Formats: sequence, C-alpha cells, structure tokens
Amino acid sequence: MTREEYALSIFRRPPRHLNCAQTVCAAMGREDLLDAMKNCNVGKAPGGTCGALYAAITISPSREEALRDAFTETLGATTCAQLKATHGVPCPHCVTTAVRALR
Repeated sequence: MTREEYALSIFRRPPRHLNCAQTVCAAMGREDLLDAMKNCNVGKAPGGTCGALYAAITISPSREEALRDAFTETLGATTCAQLKATHGVPCPHCVTTAVRALR
C-alpha cells in the first residue's frame, strides 16, 4: 500500500477520525504532531491554509515554497476556502497531494 493509499484508508475513519492535517502527519509517520494538528482543518490552519498543506509544511518547513507550488499546480490554490469554493477540490485530494508532495 502506498502512503497515499494508507492516508485515504485512515482519513476520517474510526477509530481515530483524523482530520486532513492529522492524516498527513500519520501517513508520514509523524504521530507526534497529531495533537498540534487537531484544529487545523476546515480552513482553521494559520492564514486559512489547507490543513493538509499546513501539515506538510510543518513536517518539512524547508520545502514550504515547493509544497505550496505543488498545491497550486495540482489543485489550483493553497487555501481551504479557494480549494473548496473556487475549485471544488474534495479533501481527500488535498490529503493525497500533500502526501505525494512530501515524498
């Protein structure tokens, strides 16, 4: 199973019901960040950044520009509001894009 497949298999599913940011952290082996990411979903990450992207940046801060570029190129935006309202991107796509960009 790829990391992307693993992420989708745990996203919002029992028993943990992880949000997008937590799912990216768990898929990348960063369980230590789960508590810090518990409120970084539905546009509540700093600056309205997509929670999945915010988690990726938290995991690899030196790659922030490249991660933001990957989101913009792949999904069309970096903020939750733009991703949802303007581009209609579902959360699972954000999660897999973040995990893929971290590889």
